[in-house]
Amino acid sequence: MKTLIIEDEKAALRNLKAAMKEVDAEFDIVGETDSVTGALEWFAAHPMPELVFMDIHLADGSAFGIFEHIDITCPIIFTTAYDEYALQAFRVNSIAYLLKPIGSGDLQKAIDKLKMLGGTPQPAADLQAVMRALKREESYKTHFLVPVKGDRFVPVSVEQISYFYIDGGSVKAVMQLGETFDFQQTLDELAEQLNPRHFFRANRQYIIAHKAVTGVSLWFGGRMVLQLTPPTTEKVIISKARVPAFRDWF
Repeated sequence: MKTLIIEDEKAALRNLKAAMKEVDAEFDIVGETDSVTGALEWFAAHPMPELVFMDIHLADGSAFGIFEHIDITCPIIFTTAYDEYALQAFRVNSIAYLLKPIGSGDLQKAIDKLKMLGGTPQPAADLQAVMRALKREESYKTHFLVPVKGDRFVPVSVEQISYFYIDGGSVKAVMQLGETFDFQQTLDELAEQLNPRHFFRANRQYIIAHKAVTGVSLWFGGRMVLQLTPPTTEKVIISKARVPAFRDWF
């Protein structure tokens, strides 16, 4: 199977090649490249391979930039560090992927899937759906630069935030260790910037992180009360209308 590998991480490339040697498939590696530019040059100079392993993040940008210039007609197996939520689009559209670090078992399953599909490349519409889903994932904030005293800014990782809330008209973020930062954005703006898999708009006063929820209790009128860490000074109540959305999210 004539195979092109598009991968910019040396360790990931070594792992992939090691896994390729272990599975029951005849791989003939006809090319390796680590960038969008390099991939475009390779396709311009060589016939279409029978299979492409493609990392999504490359040295000079997103691998999806390749599809803006080249119509790849062979099957593609994406290699990525995205989490399961981001990869739902792959499952829905029946596109094979490997989640790093790559193991021979996962690679064998991907090859078996391609064989079952008859080596047929995915429809362009399916690939476009995956690109849209992953670009949305890339657009969510992972860090904020928060102004503090004077003219200083502090970088704040989204992963360390437990919840946002409104206090006296100001938006504050509470970190996992209890530290609090003032934010200039409104909760509505933050709700657009945060990954909805990890954050939920509980009510008009709170946006909560999934990892911050330590308990849930039923409340009057079909509502729910959340227990968060660090603890809040007031009850965080989810309205009856929002309860179904919270159940689906959690």
